[in-house]
Amino acid sequence: MPHGKEESLQQLVDRLPDLVGHFYNDAPAPHFSRAGTGRTAPFIPPAFTNWRDEQRSWAETAALLHQSHHMPELFLDGPDALRLLEHLGINTVKNFSLDRAKQFVTCTPAGHVIGDCIAYRLGEESFELVSGMPLQNWVHYNAEHGGYDVRVTRDAPSNLNPAGRRTKYRFQLDGPLAGQVFGAAIDGKMPEIGFFRTARVTIKGHDVLVLRHGMAGHQGVEISGPFGDETEVRDAILAAGEPFGIRPVGTQAYFSTPLSNAWMAYPVPGIFTGDDLREYREWLDGDGWEAHTELGGSFASRNIKDYYVTPYDLGYGHMVKFDHDFIGRAALENLPEEKRRKKVVLVWDRGDVQRVYASQFGAGPRYKSIEFPVAYYAWNQFDEVRDPSGALAGLSCHAGYVDPDGEMLSLAMLDAAHAVPGTSVMLTWGEPDGGSRKPQVERHEQTTIRATVAPAPFTPAVRDRFRESVGPRGAM
Repeated sequence: MPHGKEESLQQLVDRLPDLVGHFYNDAPAPHFSRAGTGRTAPFIPPAFTNWRDEQRSWAETAALLHQSHHMPELFLDGPDALRLLEHLGINTVKNFSLDRAKQFVTCTPAGHVIGDCIAYRLGEESFELVSGMPLQNWVHYNAEHGGYDVRVTRDAPSNLNPAGRRTKYRFQLDGPLAGQVFGAAIDGKMPEIGFFRTARVTIKGHDVLVLRHGMAGHQGVEISGPFGDETEVRDAILAAGEPFGIRPVGTQAYFSTPLSNAWMAYPVPGIFTGDDLREYREWLDGDGWEAHTELGGSFASRNIKDYYVTPYDLGYGHMVKFDHDFIGRAALENLPEEKRRKKVVLVWDRGDVQRVYASQFGAGPRYKSIEFPVAYYAWNQFDEVRDPSGALAGLSCHAGYVDPDGEMLSLAMLDAAHAVPGTSVMLTWGEPDGGSRKPQVERHEQTTIRATVAPAPFTPAVRDRFRESVGPRGAM
């Protein structure tokens, strides 16, 4: 991690006259590329069949998504582990029992999100944090500098992992038939598992930890265990799922899952400003994850603060619990209602999307190409969304196409007045001045795309089934 670094993040910030310009033009993303494969490609193929059928599998039958290689993990052990998490997280820990996991969210003192992850409680003094590198760095720093009696163990993604193997494998089994596949794959009786609850089962005699959680928004489960068991467990799940039409999912479809479950993945961590975070930036690596905060899209501000978000912007307002003292509490308690944007889905006008495609033929002008299935072309995509009068209504982020829905969609953060389903807005597509220096961005002209506000998640079946239990009393 940061120890032994040649340059700290603070030194990087100090020597760059235009931090946003650097992130917008010259900071390649940590592990994601426009094609949705990126640095995970050596470990998982872009598609096992084709991304359209793989998207359909999580909407119609069952899908197995492979998460063993790209998600960082952090393990906390010690008597102060829970106290550390309580001090850092917006979540309550009063109900953090041994059979529960949490979507754990941390903020800066100013109330800006640093990151989120899934936090498992493995024992009374043992926790596992999955995904969210900026959050894991923040937890690691505070564990070292806050006087906590805890031990931190890191397990980096495979492309950054000097050991060449992970501590654990991880799969997401999702789709309307995931419950049946899960029941057929495990040894013995099917347990009932409530939403974001955990259970222990065996598959082909291997101990498996199961979390009721849907990456694509259906009745899914996340399955993990010792990395050495990965192949046998994966083969057993695929064999059990064959009668149900299961498909393994490649990286192209995988990186489009936020369009199905409406998860705002990897927000810009709000740590680049503020004297109270200077020591933290000095601890962080100047070539680390945060230093590769790639920005893109039609929204282009010179102020990095304009890219920060609060938990409310990401749809995490219901997780903010003021029953404990946590970093950022005062700022969130005093955040005015009008500053709390709403997470929505934008349904892009089909005719305008077709017009962008038509511009790719002939002499031009050519608009920014729209890639399928993942259309966002920067790690952190920000496109302007305006109301009919031209006033800025908010920002559009993850964008792409979901074959079962047959629509071009994006996740957006809008002011409350514009976040009502059915509202018409206008999205600016493409970057100013012909495009940035990012190698994945071709020269192009900007255009506008009409869109209609819809609820998040977009698919009614996902909204209806998202929190159902798996097991005898769940929808099987």
